[in-house]
Amino acid sequence: MSAILDLDQIACSGNGVEHDIETPHGVLHVTMRGVPKGNRPVILTYHDIGLNHKSCFNTLFNYEDMQEITQHFAVVHVDAPGQQEGAPPFPSGYRYPTMDELAEMLPSVMTQLKVNSVIGIGVGAGAYILTRFALNNPTLVEGLVLINIDPCAEGWIDWAASKLSGWTSNLVDIVMAHHFSTDELTENQELIQTYRLHIAQDINQDNLALFCGSYQYRRDLEIERPIVGLNEDTVNTLTCPALLVVGDTSPAVEAVVECNSRLNPTKTTLLKMADCGGLPQVVQPGKLAEAFKYFVQGMGYIPYVLLSHLSNESVPSAGMTRLARSRTTSSSSITSMDSSRSRNNLNSLLEGSATGGLDGQARPQTMEVSC
Repeated sequence: MSAILDLDQIACSGNGVEHDIETPHGVLHVTMRGVPKGNRPVILTYHDIGLNHKSCFNTLFNYEDMQEITQHFAVVHVDAPGQQEGAPPFPSGYRYPTMDELAEMLPSVMTQLKVNSVIGIGVGAGAYILTRFALNNPTLVEGLVLINIDPCAEGWIDWAASKLSGWTSNLVDIVMAHHFSTDELTENQELIQTYRLHIAQDINQDNLALFCGSYQYRRDLEIERPIVGLNEDTVNTLTCPALLVVGDTSPAVEAVVECNSRLNPTKTTLLKMADCGGLPQVVQPGKLAEAFKYFVQGMGYIPYVLLSHLSNESVPSAGMTRLARSRTTSSSSITSMDSSRSRNNLNSLLEGSATGGLDGQARPQTMEVSC
């Protein structure tokens, strides 16, 4: 496994226009890179607790394959209130927004930045916020990539344990345990030390405690898998395509599998990354960028010229159709997507075939990616 570990370098890479946007629940700091292009959605990111948009996403967005995608899309990075670099402490008595309220702040961001729709990429708490946003505003969200998503309310035992340990005295340890498994905490010392120092020194600790508390008190997303022919139009679930991502040694594996079981299987793909822990977007940005390319190509937005170098196959000069990639490495496989949807169809189906097959008859629920 490899990762970009110099967070100072990460923080200085990339340019964007920063905005402080007024919303019904306070000011939100966002960074916009590029300009919305035609009717294409904007890629909108939301980070996890203990991170900001730079430490969470810059390794991924600085990766060469991901930069090829962002040439065709504008990107909006959202920092949760008080989590951005250099954020001042909140005044005494400040009430931090709930998870639901954080989701309710996003339409104001889209309105002020003149964004019509988004493809969301969220991690942990950010994945929860984007899912709540999509449930409340299905016409604004065309697709979601949800890394380490936990759809459940925090159990009272976990809540009590964190309360007894104290947010302030052990906050860094609590956040580290949220991101990394016990094995990863002991085996990947360089990565762990980098992020421990970042969480302890670069994020305002009082502000972080408030964000952690908001996530701790989240309510269940109350999503339910629809039954075909019975309740697709009435059940509370995501209507957009969703790619669920988790490392196979992440603390979030059970939660992500639970979320997958609640979503529409015709629109949801679970990507479990082999030999990967709690931060797949940092440790394996290449694999995630590749999966994201297939995801957005399945939505009809990525032209063949962008994917041809990946497929090692001859491709048509115009139009979009199924693109499958036969891999030559070990037992890894990746789902190919059907891109027949029109650009304004938010309810496209994600179709695919295992191990590069072309018939598309059987679509796997899980993509296993060996690294």
